[in-house]
Amino acid sequence: MLRMLLLALFSTVALAQTPLKVKVFPGAQNLPLFAAQSQGYFERHGLKVEVLFTQNSQEQRDGLAAGEFQIAHAAVDNAVAMVERAKHDVVIVAGGDSSMNEFFVQPEIAAFSDLKGRTAVVDAPNTAYAVQLKKILLMNGLNPDADYRVLPVGGTFLRLKAMRENKENAASMLNPPFSVDAKAAGLKSLGRAVDLIGPYQASGIFVIRNWAKSNGDALERYLASYIEGVRWAVAPDNRSAGAKMLAERLKLQPQTAERTVELMSDPSFGLARDARFDMQGFRNVLALRAEIEGDWGGKPPAPDKYVDLGYYERALKHVGH
Repeated sequence: MLRMLLLALFSTVALAQTPLKVKVFPGAQNLPLFAAQSQGYFERHGLKVEVLFTQNSQEQRDGLAAGEFQIAHAAVDNAVAMVERAKHDVVIVAGGDSSMNEFFVQPEIAAFSDLKGRTAVVDAPNTAYAVQLKKILLMNGLNPDADYRVLPVGGTFLRLKAMRENKENAASMLNPPFSVDAKAAGLKSLGRAVDLIGPYQASGIFVIRNWAKSNGDALERYLASYIEGVRWAVAPDNRSAGAKMLAERLKLQPQTAERTVELMSDPSFGLARDARFDMQGFRNVLALRAEIEGDWGGKPPAPDKYVDLGYYERALKHVGH
């Protein structure tokens, strides 16, 4: 009798699972998502989560606005672009990482100045890592269009492909696992983004604000599951399992996956603890957009317009600090 009651209870919970669609860029930063799926964290929080991959940020932004999925993981500068350029009411609800980006160039490039007259490949030309790239080159005396060409080709895996297949594509921002493969292919790093331009809130989680208001409980349960996924991903005891997971999900060589997990577990470079949002890093995001893209007349706004961490704080209480 007790067994039947337990089975009935389990069936009720299973039927009550809330379906969510999440769209992300292919990459190692998704290890917490993969962990939350494989370890059953989503199911335990009453969710059925489908993870979708995007080719580029424009596709992702358009899909979120159209309601094709509910949650986006990407550089949060994309959320700012959705608000300012496309006039969609988007809100950032959690952090993720500082981009783990490095500035990669073709092997014959010895210094940033050697990029004069060359081509830099980006995702979208006016958001996130393209802005990082433009800032780094501006700091070294190079201006877009005047001194180098910006070529949009898509997400990180496509940028690495473009650099490997055509040496005219001389530079790009790359992060793990693609940065690991880039070094193996002979491409050269001129430095980590956080060392070159300072704190930066890169990957984060953002949603349409009205959806969040109507589905706050589901969002909090999702964030709680994701936080648990982050904790699993950075735990030393899980490194081998995490590398195997990345190798299987992203079709990586074992050594690439192992090195990627090492980088992601570095607290000064990899995944943010518990997916915490870096407010100082986000102020830098806004300052760079104001300086490089001329938004807000060159004067960055207060970050509150774009961020609501209430869902995250409540989710954190579900899983304990």
